[in-house]
Amino acid sequence: MADLIDCGELTPGKVFIDKGELYSVVDIAHNKTAMAKMKHKIKAKNLRTGAIVEMMKFGGDRVEAAFLDKVTMEYLYADDDFGYFMNKDTFDQIQIPKERIKWELQFLAPNSDVVITYFGSEILGIQLPAKVALQVTDTDDNAVAGDTVNRATKDAVLETGFKLRVPLFVKQGEKVIVRTDTGEYDSRTK
Repeated sequence: MADLIDCGELTPGKVFIDKGELYSVVDIAHNKTAMAKMKHKIKAKNLRTGAIVEMMKFGGDRVEAAFLDKVTMEYLYADDDFGYFMNKDTFDQIQIPKERIKWELQFLAPNSDVVITYFGSEILGIQLPAKVALQVTDTDDNAVAGDTVNRATKDAVLETGFKLRVPLFVKQGEKVIVRTDTGEYDSRTK
């Protein structure tokens, strides 16, 4: 029998199943008015499609609890269709369709560790660290500090092929720290 959770007990980050779909709570607001049932306005992310949905549940409504497994794996490489990962303990390899991990691949250098999230045997996705260090493979090292009223930046290409804006002092061959949520430059490595 499935574990059921009262909707009033949901908190951001909790994972549940509703109408056969797998969701993670992003935000929840509780509203109680006189002579009416408690209302729970839930903002949740569909873990299979990535869509953010809003749903209304009432006091006493229950949803099925879902439990995710997380496994640390090593990113090996990507071809035209898939990204390939290996479990370092068992040496089992898995492949994930490139279209499901398009954003994440921009921050994965070969041999980097990532956390793969599973629901049963279904692969849901990749969890990246908040920041990653990647090498700058191409940038205009001849950029001149001219108009510095605004932040002076130049284009750069990282070892993964990802393009971003970096400060003028960053040179080709240096490693920079990039935020994986926004894809923006954070700092230089020390």
